Amino acid sequence: MRQVLEEAAAPQTRLVVLPGRGVTRVWECAGPPGADTLVLIHGVAATAELNWGKVLAPLGCHFRVVAPDLRGHGDGIPTGARFRLEDCADDIAALAGVLGTGGFVAVGYSMGGMVTQLLYRRHPALVSGLVLCSTAGNVLGSPMEKLSALGLPTAAAAVRWNPFLRLLTADVLGPALVGPIDDPATARWARGQLSRTPLATAVSAMQAVCEFGSDGWIGQVDVPTAVVVTTRDTVVAPTRQRELARAIPGATVHEAQANHAMCITAPPMFARVLLGACLSVASGPGGDDRRTAGAGAGRRRAVRPAAG
Repeated sequence: MRQVLEEAAAPQTRLVVLPGRGVTRVWECAGPPGADTLVLIHGVAATAELNWGKVLAPLGCHFRVVAPDLRGHGDGIPTGARFRLEDCADDIAALAGVLGTGGFVAVGYSMGGMVTQLLYRRHPALVSGLVLCSTAGNVLGSPMEKLSALGLPTAAAAVRWNPFLRLLTADVLGPALVGPIDDPATARWARGQLSRTPLATAVSAMQAVCEFGSDGWIGQVDVPTAVVVTTRDTVVAPTRQRELARAIPGATVHEAQANHAMCITAPPMFARVLLGACLSVASGPGGDDRRTAGAGAGRRRAVRPAAG
C-alpha cells in the first residue's frame, strides 16, 4: 500500500497543448483514487517548479495535483505585448478542460492568488474551493505598488523596446519578488528558476498585479475558502492578507511565521500549513466537507501559527 501511495504522489511533468491558446508545461501527481483535484497557480516571475516543487509529493499523498507554468513564465504559453491576469485565469480553465479535471480546488500563491480569485469570478462552475496564499485583494501601499508608482509602466515599455533589456531575465528582480533567501544553494536554485522568465514578462506581470483589485466582488465567493497568511511577509503585507480573509464569507485563516519566500526557503512548514488549508476546503475523504457543514454561516476559524 505504501508503494502505491508513493507512486501516486510522485511528481511527473509534461507539455500540454491548450487548443487555440498554446503549449504549457504541467507538473502532476496522480493522487489516491477518487481524490479531489488541486490546481496550483504560482506567483510572479516564478515557475510551477520553483513555487510548488518542494510540496508536490506531500500534497500528492492526498490529492490529484496539477501545477502549470503560467503564460510568459518558464515553459508557459508565450505572452503577448501585455501580460493579463485574466488570460492566465482563462488558460487554467482551458487546461482543466483538456485534463478533464471536473471541479477542482484552486490554490494560488502571491500573484497566483489573484489569478485564483479571477478564475472563480470568470469560471465559477469549475471551482469547488479556494486556497489563497500570501496574497491580497489589492496591493495598495505595498512595496510592489510603490515600485509601480516609481515608473513600472515606463520600465515595461523600455524593456519591450530595448534590445539589450530584452535579453535580461527575472532573476535581476529576485529579492524584490520573493524576499530574502539566506541559504546560498537555495538562492542559486531560485535564481536559475527565475531566469527562465523574461524580465519583460516579469515587469508586465508586476504592473498587472498593481492594477488588480477584487474588493468590489470578492465578498460574493460562496465556496469553501482558506487563506494562508505569511506573518513575516515584506512583499505582501500580512494586514492585506488578513483583510482578504475577512472579506470572504466563512474563510479560514492559516498562519505561518514566515516571509514571502516560504515556499522556497521553508518547504516543511509550507507543506504542513498548505496541506491543512487544502484539507479544510476539500470535499473528499480527509476533508471537512464544509460545503454541507454550514460554511455559508459566516463563521471564521483561525489556525494556530506554524513555525519552522
